[in-house]
Amino acid sequence: MATATVEEVQLLKTLRWYDGFVIALCNPGFLLGSLGFTLGIFGATGSMILWGASAAIGMLQAWIYSEPATMFGHRSGGISLYAHEGWRGYTTMVGPLSAFGYWIGWSVVLSIFGKIIGDLAQAQWWPKATWHVAFLSNNLGLPHFIAIGCILFVWAFNVFGLRPAVWFTYLCGALLMIPLALFIIAPYFTGDWHSSNVHATFPGPWSGIKLALVYMFILAWSTYGTEACATFAPEYHDTRRDTARALRSASMFMLLMCLLVPLGLGGVTGAVPAATAEGQFYTQAMTQIVGHSAASVFTICIIAALLLSMTSSTADAGRALYGISRAGMTIKELGVLSRYHVPARAMTVDLAVNVLLVLLIKSNLAILYMSNIGYVMCHVFALSGFLLLRRDRPDWPRPIQVASGWLPVAAVLCGLNAVFLFVGALAPKLNGYGSWADFGIGVGVLVASLLLFFFRRVVQDGESVHWSEPTPAMPDAAELAMLGFGGGAPAVAGRSPVVAG
Repeated sequence: MATATVEEVQLLKTLRWYDGFVIALCNPGFLLGSLGFTLGIFGATGSMILWGASAAIGMLQAWIYSEPATMFGHRSGGISLYAHEGWRGYTTMVGPLSAFGYWIGWSVVLSIFGKIIGDLAQAQWWPKATWHVAFLSNNLGLPHFIAIGCILFVWAFNVFGLRPAVWFTYLCGALLMIPLALFIIAPYFTGDWHSSNVHATFPGPWSGIKLALVYMFILAWSTYGTEACATFAPEYHDTRRDTARALRSASMFMLLMCLLVPLGLGGVTGAVPAATAEGQFYTQAMTQIVGHSAASVFTICIIAALLLSMTSSTADAGRALYGISRAGMTIKELGVLSRYHVPARAMTVDLAVNVLLVLLIKSNLAILYMSNIGYVMCHVFALSGFLLLRRDRPDWPRPIQVASGWLPVAAVLCGLNAVFLFVGALAPKLNGYGSWADFGIGVGVLVASLLLFFFRRVVQDGESVHWSEPTPAMPDAAELAMLGFGGGAPAVAGRSPVVAG
């Protein structure tokens, strides 16, 4: 059985809870990246309902994840780690499936937002630069090359250590507040907000319910992302307090933004045409609210917000790959830290994958749909893994233990996500952008995760593949020490578990 090991170069404990909150400000950026699609289909009120419901689910999940985040606070990997630990006594296959599903969900932020930045820049400053270069089945224009440049930029920021990336994130986070305030507050004072633009439409089969479920599947990519705060648990000064505060503050802020931004911006734009839904409509909205000259300033702020999302995603996805490699679930080469104490190899894999996605896949929503198959599946496994950990490891130290009333909540959320996954993944054409080819790519990533898992166990570790593994009832002495219970002391020694709401 593969076990986690400790290496000389380790993740540094340099973060406070507010650093995690700022890193999670990538999530309002995700809102800006996908809002145009829902405004065009469901209207402002319909968008507010869907985004608010999805963000509420994400907030409840973040509350639940605070418990396993501190159970394994010395290990990187985020919610895919909780899925693996909860399920490995039943099947080892859940670990690699969850890990790669989680990784691809975060990784593709680079290609999606890089392309949106390119579209915004072209619409604002180079509207006549409509040239294209044929590349296989795609036509590459200026936005594609801007996207590749942005991907390289955020990769370079991250590989030189987490602290420079956090400084950059603070700068971009401050700039993000400017367009958010513009969309939430300014339209009511400039006279550009009109109640006639605020409506709800739910078209399609099942009286609109099926399309709403498809978009709940798609929006999970944007609204569940506050769980990223848990991935950095080993890097917080106080794992228990900082992890919980970062998770909960970030998820509550995201819920607020998902209610206010669709209402404010939707009252200006009305239904967004599909041709501009990937980001170009922001230029038109900002010009309408503040004029063309000031719109350039706000465009820069939105680009900064999207770069923030890309920076956070690079850090999170790289640590996800690093964590699963250290847990023995994928090839050893990804479980190595650089001299700057970051998983540079794993982040370089993200770089290569996303450049290929920019070059090969035409639609942002197609990329999102493809990646979300694994990401939502990871949440299903993580929530069910939380329930299994409660049942199978009752004596494991829990610096934070959520109240027993959260157990049925976790079961309901697990079921809801399973419904979103089933309906959304099997309706690729209903959203107008996905295809069965994209479905095949999403499933292919999951199949590849199993092949790499088999390669790691059989070739690199020289072991046979076991369907399940024995799970310890308690951490060993070394793990207890890393969790803050020095010398193998019991969980209650000097640190009683915090029972949360």
